[in-house]
Amino acid sequence: MKIRSHQFPDFSDDIPYGSLETAIDQSLDYLKRINASTPFRFGPDTFTASHLAKSMKAFQELIKQTPPADELKKAIETSFWVYRSVGSNGSGEVLFTGYYEPALKGSLRPSPDYPHPVYRKPDDWVCVRLGLFNPEYTDERIIGRCVSQTLIPYFSRKEIDSQGSLRRKGYELLWVSDRFDLFSLHIQGSGRVLLEDNSVVRVNYDCSNGRPYRSIGKLLINEKKIPMEEMSMQRIRSYMKNYPEEIESIFNHNESYVFFRLVDQGPLGAIEVLLTPGRSVATDLRLFPKASLAFIQTEKPLVDEDGTIRSWETFGRFVLNQDTGGAIRGPGRVDLFFGNGPYAETAAGHMKHQGRLYFLVLKQDKES
Repeated sequence: MKIRSHQFPDFSDDIPYGSLETAIDQSLDYLKRINASTPFRFGPDTFTASHLAKSMKAFQELIKQTPPADELKKAIETSFWVYRSVGSNGSGEVLFTGYYEPALKGSLRPSPDYPHPVYRKPDDWVCVRLGLFNPEYTDERIIGRCVSQTLIPYFSRKEIDSQGSLRRKGYELLWVSDRFDLFSLHIQGSGRVLLEDNSVVRVNYDCSNGRPYRSIGKLLINEKKIPMEEMSMQRIRSYMKNYPEEIESIFNHNESYVFFRLVDQGPLGAIEVLLTPGRSVATDLRLFPKASLAFIQTEKPLVDEDGTIRSWETFGRFVLNQDTGGAIRGPGRVDLFFGNGPYAETAAGHMKHQGRLYFLVLKQDKES
């Protein structure tokens, strides 16, 4: 929904603008690749890709002067429309989580030390875009495989990992040492793999099996195995270490399965641009405009040298809408990309805080 200036946040940004310029450049690269007249919806309003690019460039000019927050807010009030997400229940409250680029140990050959395969997209993977058959379903698709001229659901996680449905069919990109790390890679969508010769390869999300994403965190909470207030990826890892006999059934609860591709640079977001740590977010791209400039308000962890979270601090930040995810559905969800390294892993693993999401677009002729 479009909001009036008295409803604007203060637009103070907690980190230097250099990374923001980098993230804007990535969105501009995406906008250059598509038709200039491609429509982008902001609430009830529609703007073209060319206008969105003009909006990005205008904002870049603003921040090059590094204006104080009050001056920037005045400039935004004068030149930009601001839209706020209605959130999960219409009140504007949005749940923020985090993701990062994990590091794994791997090999180009399977062995007892590296038994867990990272699969590429299988040759029998089929995607049906329903909009080709009925315009009412433009953004919908079905993923599966053909058996006896019939499209059926693609193999589930249980069928792939536990029953070996893809084993020895030549779809393995590489193998990794740790099963929990592999599951984390599926959740994060990209990662760096350190090979035995100390070289590093990057893998990035290519597609999924089309099955629904089901949170193992919610499963463990519902089964009273981890209290809600303790839930984090780190806490899940600890539980798995203590109860290894449960790993298979817990992982298989999430039927969704990700297939990867090798990339020279990464991680790449859903719009095929490099993600910028702290500045790229994932939203439901069926609802929110791709590549667009946004502003978030939520909380971030303050972490001690030993990795302990000391406290949580409220912050605001300009971000770019460059990615999506299987668990990021609806107007009340945002995933913030933290980058890589110890802080990124800690922050992404623990972040689950409420906040607000705003989008900005230049006040100009919508047909430009």
